[in-house]
Amino acid sequence: MKRAFFSLMLLATPLAAHDQITDDLHIIHPSIPAPIASAKSAAGYVTISNEGDTPEELIGLRTPFAVSSTLHTTIFEDGIARMRPLSGVTIAPGEVVNMEPGGMHVMFMGLTGPAQEGDMIPATLVFRQAGDVAIEFMVDPVDGADHSTMDHSGH
Repeated sequence: MKRAFFSLMLLATPLAAHDQITDDLHIIHPSIPAPIASAKSAAGYVTISNEGDTPEELIGLRTPFAVSSTLHTTIFEDGIARMRPLSGVTIAPGEVVNMEPGGMHVMFMGLTGPAQEGDMIPATLVFRQAGDVAIEFMVDPVDGADHSTMDHSGH
């Protein structure tokens, strides 16, 4: 029922230009809050729906926008938000995974250039089964969060 409702909701909503449907995966609104001009890192967010019958796993990401791109999750320890690397994100059949502020996200480290609101940043999501999926992250208006000051050490 939940899957059917979600599918109907998708039919009622026009796909944004940077949404992507590949086999059983629906990649929804990859976005990066506009980083400040001097930022060395930025966070990326995306929603992924697995509309197939088998589990899928996001295992990596590549982009010319950054020297390295890694999957992270946010852990709160003693009231402090700390980022921890993830080796992968499993998306079960019929499941929707939201990478969003305060949770799982992509970290772009060593930015190779500026990004301004409205820019489209090319990237490739790497899935265990589906392989490489080319997408574009839209640079969204700033939300006030500065990820460059958070602890991304993984310790």
